[in-house]
Amino acid sequence: MIISRVMTKNPVTVHPDMSVTDVRSLMDKEQIGHLPVLDKNNNLVGILTKKDLLKAGPSGATSLDMYEISYLLSKLKVEKIMVKDVITVEENDVVEEAARIMADKDIGCLPVVKGDLLVGIITETDLFHVFIKAFGARHPGVRITIHVAEKPGQLEKLTHAIAVKGGNIIALVSSEGDDPDHRRITIRIAGMNRSDIEESVNAISDAELEDIR
Repeated sequence: MIISRVMTKNPVTVHPDMSVTDVRSLMDKEQIGHLPVLDKNNNLVGILTKKDLLKAGPSGATSLDMYEISYLLSKLKVEKIMVKDVITVEENDVVEEAARIMADKDIGCLPVVKGDLLVGIITETDLFHVFIKAFGARHPGVRITIHVAEKPGQLEKLTHAIAVKGGNIIALVSSEGDDPDHRRITIRIAGMNRSDIEESVNAISDAELEDIR
């Protein structure tokens, strides 16, 4: 799946000279936590998150009253607190690459560009939706997790056994096993009962049913 299919298109943006007070109001109004920052030529120059706003605020030990704090925040500009070294992805990059970057860099969003043009933003929430779809979590069916030997033909055996019994595979996800010689496969199946699924899996050599629900 490519990023353009799951990103938020035409995201809300702010300018560097916008006040922190106005940004907070905008985030509350739009119910968002990430804002790309564009200059007057619509070039991407930064990214601003709710975490950045919290860091910009006074500590709980401040002696300032609420009016003084509000005044100071109204004078503080986006350019002073935004992240300037923005990591981006291209709209035709794959979703797992965006997830890898976000996990490795410990960030919650990535602006999406097409050349020099900002066309979207992908966030942790967008990746959660991808995860839900990949596992077919919104569809009824029996979910099984199988530990299989890491060798050619194992997946074909599984899908064939399910098809023979009239099962329909709603989702299939393959991931690393407990060791290099095995893989873990999670499948959501419709049209089969638990006993038929267990029988089909147990008939396959080098396959162990870990979980069924």
